[in-house]
Amino acid sequence: MKKSAIYILLLAALCFAGCDGYNKLLKSKNYELKLERANDYYAKGNYVKASALYEELIPVYKGDPKAEEIYYYFAYCTYYQGDYALAQYHFKNYYRSFPAGKHSEEALFMNAYCYYLNSPIYKLDQTDTKNAMAELQNFVDQFPESARIDSCNKISDLLRAKLEHKEYDITKQYFNITDYKAAIVSAKNFMKDFPESLNIDEMLYLTVDSYYLLAVNSLETKKVERLDLAMETYLKLLDLYPKSGYLQRAESIYESCQRMKSNINKL
Repeated sequence: MKKSAIYILLLAALCFAGCDGYNKLLKSKNYELKLERANDYYAKGNYVKASALYEELIPVYKGDPKAEEIYYYFAYCTYYQGDYALAQYHFKNYYRSFPAGKHSEEALFMNAYCYYLNSPIYKLDQTDTKNAMAELQNFVDQFPESARIDSCNKISDLLRAKLEHKEYDITKQYFNITDYKAAIVSAKNFMKDFPESLNIDEMLYLTVDSYYLLAVNSLETKKVERLDLAMETYLKLLDLYPKSGYLQRAESIYESCQRMKSNINKL
């Protein structure tokens, strides 16, 4: 028999023996041995096998001093396997079960961090993004002196930027499909929710243009009101952003509003 064939057979035999040994361990009632082996698997990065053993040991060691460490490592097993939704649940559950535990601060942070890892691209539903921000704030409230506060702030900034991007695109989309009423509401919400944004002047400009275009297509009874709102918004843009790149276009709209209002008053 060729050496390569012999090597494959030996490797298969060793693999079978290892798997068979693990299966026997799963069926064993020697919980101390299971815990020892679970810790070994965890240390070696075999989180699948470690997780299965820890999961069985959790109810066995309930009320025992070892229960806290077992659940802590079990939560990390789910995290390292990439199941962040499940890991988030277990980290939060660890914190609830052991509020004064050795790893309570870390677990509450990891709960929020898992939400962050599950946060999708800005175009998709942002429920996990908002949950992550809420959980990060909860962590800051619970551990205001934590060394992890700086990390929380940085992550929150990334999440907030994602929400801002989504709301910005929604506002632009409303304007582009000529739903000017929705564009105005969306722009106002954007400016309220993201007052530090670099796009506030653009939102003001879109509001000016939307009010003007609404006025152009309005009944006579609503034209003046919408023209006035367009002009008021332009003056706000001029006051807050005198060097804005949108100011020239907004000024042109402002002048059109003045002419239109003047013609209405002559009637």
